[in-house]
This record gives sequence, C-alpha cells and structure tokens, in this order.
Amino acid sequence: MTQDGDLDGMVRKRIRGLRVARGWSLDELAGRCYLSPSTLSRIETGHRRIALDQLAPIARALGTTLDQLVEPVGDEDVVIRPERDTVRGVTTWLLTRDSGPNGVTVAKMRLTKPAGEQRVHPGRDWFTVLSGAVELRLGERRVRVEAGQAAEFSCMVPHAFGSLDGPAEILCILDNEGQRTHLHSP
Repeated sequence: MTQDGDLDGMVRKRIRGLRVARGWSLDELAGRCYLSPSTLSRIETGHRRIALDQLAPIARALGTTLDQLVEPVGDEDVVIRPERDTVRGVTTWLLTRDSGPNGVTVAKMRLTKPAGEQRVHPGRDWFTVLSGAVELRLGERRVRVEAGQAAEFSCMVPHAFGSLDGPAEILCILDNEGQRTHLHSP
C-alpha cells in the first residue's frame, strides 16, 4: 500500500535524493539511523508509512534537520526579478528571500549614477565589483573600487557608493540596517 499526498512524496524523494547524493547505499544509511535497509527501502518507495520517530534519526543521519526534510515546497516564482529605482540609478536583484545567517541580505546591484548622499547606520557593508568601477565615499575619502576588487567598511562612517565612468555591477552583503539604507528609497 502506498501513502498519498504531495508532502509525503516529497519527503520520500528528499530522503532518497540526499542518500544518493552522499553516495550511500540503503545499508549505509540504515546503519547511521539504526533502521533496517528494508524499512528504509519501503519508506523511500512509499510502501511504508513514515513515522516521526523514524524521520528524526533519518534527518540527523543525512545531515539535515527535520524541518528541512518536511518543509513544504512553495510555488513562489524561482526567477529573481530586478527592482529598478531610476531616481537613484540603482537596479537591485535580491539574492536572498529572507535574511540569511546573522540577518544579512545578499543582493546584486547595477549602479548607473554617481554616489549620492552619504548616510550613517550601524553595522558593516561589504561589496565586490563584478563589472565597471565604483566610487566609495567614506567621509572625506573617495575610493575607486574596480572590477575584481572588494570593499568592506564600517557603516558608522558617513558613506555612499555609486558608478564611476559608466554603469557598474556589484554583489553586496548587507546587514538589516544596510538593507534598509541601500535597498530602499529614502
């Protein structure tokens, strides 16, 4: 008898997929989670109900969490669409849907205008220039950051960055304050 349900089928596929990705046989996973290979086989194929007391050790053995193993698949769009701010000359692609570890956001930005008004906020910003050149203004300093170079600085120093000599693209990591300051219009 097979168990129905999209979530159930997805969990089974994740178990098998993680096992295969690690190059483990059913015997190897069974030894790591203290279940029999036949039980694991029946779980993966849908011929056995998955019990919570089986899922926790399977998740642990596979190096994942129970939450990740049973997380439902959303049907959000997987395409990251740019957000354009023509006034500031910035196009942004948010590469993290939610704040990542330690509340950071990763974004790709295309800059088409020079650095604007300097701002101050808690935290640190980091960016690397993918193409073009960027002017980083730190107080009275003006720093040219070219393709292949990176910058990291305290955000308690008045700062701004923008394109220099034409459009530039950067990949940046911003904390929560940096996200509010650099990714949203003032």
